Amino acid sequence: MKPALNVQAALSGKRILITGSTGFLAKVVLEKLIRSVPDIGGIVLLIRGGKHGADARHRFDRDIATSSVFDRLRAERPAFLAEFFAEKIECVTGEVTEPCFGLLLPDFTALARRVDVVINAAASVNFREALDEALAINALSVQNICELARTGNAPLIQVSTCYVNGYNRGDMLEQNVTPARAAIPRHADGHFDLYGLLKHLQHRIAVVEAETIGSEQLERRLTELGIAEANYHGWNDTYTFTKWMGEQLAMQAMRGKTLTIVRPSIIESTLQEPAPGWLEGVKVADAIILAYARGKTSFFPAKPNEIVDIVPADLVANSIVLAAAEALADPGATRIYQACTGSANPITVGRVIDLIQTESKRNWRSYERLFYQEPKHDFRVVSRPAFLLMLRAMRIGATTWSGVRRLLGAGESPKLEALRTTQLLALTFSFYTAPRYVFHNTSLMALTQRFGSEDRARYMVDPGAIDWKEYLCRIHMAGLNRYALRPRSPKSVEAAAAAAPSPSTEARAKATPVKI
Repeated sequence: MKPALNVQAALSGKRILITGSTGFLAKVVLEKLIRSVPDIGGIVLLIRGGKHGADARHRFDRDIATSSVFDRLRAERPAFLAEFFAEKIECVTGEVTEPCFGLLLPDFTALARRVDVVINAAASVNFREALDEALAINALSVQNICELARTGNAPLIQVSTCYVNGYNRGDMLEQNVTPARAAIPRHADGHFDLYGLLKHLQHRIAVVEAETIGSEQLERRLTELGIAEANYHGWNDTYTFTKWMGEQLAMQAMRGKTLTIVRPSIIESTLQEPAPGWLEGVKVADAIILAYARGKTSFFPAKPNEIVDIVPADLVANSIVLAAAEALADPGATRIYQACTGSANPITVGRVIDLIQTESKRNWRSYERLFYQEPKHDFRVVSRPAFLLMLRAMRIGATTWSGVRRLLGAGESPKLEALRTTQLLALTFSFYTAPRYVFHNTSLMALTQRFGSEDRARYMVDPGAIDWKEYLCRIHMAGLNRYALRPRSPKSVEAAAAAAPSPSTEARAKATPVKI
């Protein structure tokens, strides 16, 4: 039997390097480490230099230290937080896509030797990124991260995504993923050999670059190339395709070393910490919610009876911290953990839509940044063939009406803009609302049993703790409204108030207070 693990014992005095720290998930990880492991040796943040020569420290002070993710610490322990930022945060200006991060070799080697564990959370999460960019950030940069880890003999925690499973179907376990379509040679050690694939992709990119004039056209063609190659090899978009490649490159480079791959599913706002509903930016589900709230869409292709896998960000951050503690205390293995909810606490696409739509209609006034007026229509989900037929029919009508409006000097019909929004959302996200598999987290849950009860409570990863109605209808909606969206101008609020009907006495009586 393996010895019990303890986060404090594993991480106290250790120095952790984190990439992608300007992103949403990495901020949650950073805050949790600072708050829960005050005796940590230090945290090194590798941050790309900004425009006009801004270095990593400047970007940290401007983009990270000021984040609302630290509001709890600022309120409870302001002196501790300020001291931690000054004494235990080291900012290194570097680019993950460049060899040695663009540092001089002696500086890169010195950095590697003072780091005890590496958490790679850097990624391009643009699902339709140009292939060259996605390949550089999500795949090839992993080789540079691994070089750092190997040089310093530090464990690597590689943050990936459950959706590296691509077009596979059924139960998706915590194991390496075999491509659903095109055959890619597999190494005897278990990882897939990407030499031929990378050579092929780089050749295709070079051909497109040679044939294309103009940056906009080049970006469009490289985006189309990325989608085409992803589909051919067994993935729905360039993001999932290149994240899978990142996993393979990590497994190849870290052979004989310590590697843990943490795969989250669809990450949304926090469940509990540092505050319920904390969110930064508009995530996958939120883009559709926002479009519905603004009257930009009312129907979408989806399979209402299928399980959609949504996981709060703090459960993912806790999974990363537990994985880092295990990697330090029990080195030498390659492990894969999936931070997901589908197998342990499933919720269907239809249930998510029903809960959010009911809350939106009942309490839309409580979300003043999200809803400008009362939602008038139901949000419908239809099969993909029905969606395409509806879209075609509505486009004909909206285009005709726009032509009439332009002749009258009234401008384009708002319905045409709404149809474009619906089409773009469907193009980007419909794969995630028509799931064909269930993610399992058996290994992750087994990992928690290696920790004591205090660590299991402090670093909770159990999906069973989620009450979906409470989370979606109170915590997440409030967080989306409070953290992800900007306050409206006084003029827009007055205009919306004048246009909106007064709520009935019955509606006021039924209104449910929002927990923030």
